[in-house]
Amino acid sequence: MSTLIIKDLHVSVTTEEGSKEILKGVDLTINSGETHAIMGPNGSGKSTLAYSIAGHPKYTITSGTVTLDGVDVLAMTVDERAKAGLFLAMQYPVEVPGVSVSNFLRTAVTAIRGEAPKVRTWVGEVKTAMSELSMDPAFADRNVNEGFSGGEKKRHEILQMELLKPKIAILDETDSGLDVDALRIVSEGVNRVKSNQDLGIMLITHYTRILRYIKPDFVHVFAGGRIVEEGGPELADKLEENGYAEYLPA
Repeated sequence: MSTLIIKDLHVSVTTEEGSKEILKGVDLTINSGETHAIMGPNGSGKSTLAYSIAGHPKYTITSGTVTLDGVDVLAMTVDERAKAGLFLAMQYPVEVPGVSVSNFLRTAVTAIRGEAPKVRTWVGEVKTAMSELSMDPAFADRNVNEGFSGGEKKRHEILQMELLKPKIAILDETDSGLDVDALRIVSEGVNRVKSNQDLGIMLITHYTRILRYIKPDFVHVFAGGRIVEEGGPELADKLEENGYAEYLPA
């Protein structure tokens, strides 16, 4: 059992006008095996929460704490956070020209596990994971995200998640840019990893369509840099019907 605890988190960014506070006191606890949907309008701070936890240098933590199994996450470097068991699936995965998917995955897994996986078992592990995500084996020889479609990028993110075996996964708008078939395949991948690895998930999204496939245990409404309402799956149904108008300034 692992637990990510966020307490009274305040985060700012530097703009031309000076420092601007984005997160204004976020409290959230995610345990192994739980799926937490973070929903809210554009500009509410959802992605800022994700990237702040991951350690993006653009964001400055001004107060509050983030711990994973009692250990201070904010004191860790970005790679130390990954090794500790945090995983971020980005909304817009970056291209890495000249680095093949297979080399990228093997290097990442070696860094996480502390030793290189045995070639025979590793090849089988990758092939099985790719097959379950309906990925062509030739995909492994392509450069990371270079020329990938939206669906290919997101499948690659879930492939990484399955092989790296994190404790807590943060999925930042994983449904963005996916057609119906890709959404189903990616969602099934998330559900499989969660079930097999007892993964805790923070799922950030604007829309409820992905929640038809990935059923949340908890739904949190984000607005104005903080969580303004919490509930179960029924809260997502309310948002589908009424939108976010009641949470926005008049």
